Amino acid sequence: MKIQDTLTYGDIAEAPALLEEFSARAMTLGKLALRSRDKTVYLVGRGSSGTATLFAKYIWEGYAGTITNFIHPHSIFEARQPLNFKGQAVWAFSQSGRSHDITACLEKLIKWGARGVAVTNEADLKNNPLARLAGRHILLSNSKEVPVAATKSFELQLWAVLWTAQAWSRCFAAADFKKTITAAREAVADNYGGESLLARIKKAPMLGFVGRGPFNAVAEDSALKFREMAKAHALGYSAAEFLHGPVGAYTARDLVFLFTPSDKLPEDILKVKKALDERGTRYEIVGPGELKFPFSCIPVDIRMKMLALRLSLSKGLNPDNPKGLNKVTQTF
Repeated sequence: MKIQDTLTYGDIAEAPALLEEFSARAMTLGKLALRSRDKTVYLVGRGSSGTATLFAKYIWEGYAGTITNFIHPHSIFEARQPLNFKGQAVWAFSQSGRSHDITACLEKLIKWGARGVAVTNEADLKNNPLARLAGRHILLSNSKEVPVAATKSFELQLWAVLWTAQAWSRCFAAADFKKTITAAREAVADNYGGESLLARIKKAPMLGFVGRGPFNAVAEDSALKFREMAKAHALGYSAAEFLHGPVGAYTARDLVFLFTPSDKLPEDILKVKKALDERGTRYEIVGPGELKFPFSCIPVDIRMKMLALRLSLSKGLNPDNPKGLNKVTQTF
């Protein structure tokens, strides 16, 4: 199977145009981007959507002065007493809007006084119970995502997070968004690392992805895509968490990707590099290119998704429909 024949490639290749389309209507976010009076929000999501909420926490707390809390549905379902969510804003991220546990969790929180915001990629409200329930819907695109692994929808979730921060605090320059779309197109066309890097990945029994701040979310989702598409033993970490134990599992046969927000490695990534050098573990430093951080996260993430796709095809796998996985995963 040629890479261009896969549905996954089609979705990744479409992402830059969808980012541009979202930008054209981003000014409407001001009416939907709820926060509590004390500038606090709560986030809930699963899988890639859950990883997107991690990106949101870093961006909204770091750039938009908004305290961002995570909700774990199980604790909500098991709560012995009603929790006071009066006046709180709960953002529910779901590619399809049909995840039962996310919808049920938001429903309970709304009964406890919360106001909901749904972030989904499903325009048809008949097929989107989460958006119907929330009443406020941030639509990522009108382009359905069919393959199991979330690619374009994840990029759009990160994009929505950045635009929301912009709506709240005007923390970015308009040029940053435009330059990112150009960089995203370049990332789609980039055969990152070539056959040499692909060969190194195939030889590694275990892959690691390490990033700091918003790149932590990219690391987590990159690892997920390598697991989903290519059946690779891959894990994502923050730089600090990686040094708190996981580094001990890596050997000279493994490979770790280090995401850096600048050409000059920050102190925590330097510490990870040193620990890997001491163990003889190979690593690949993934630079930010010419984009400002955190916008550099998007083209880097696209390169990792393309790399996972190439690895899948090199193994003779079907990246669009991995065995045992479904597009909408029901855990409730």
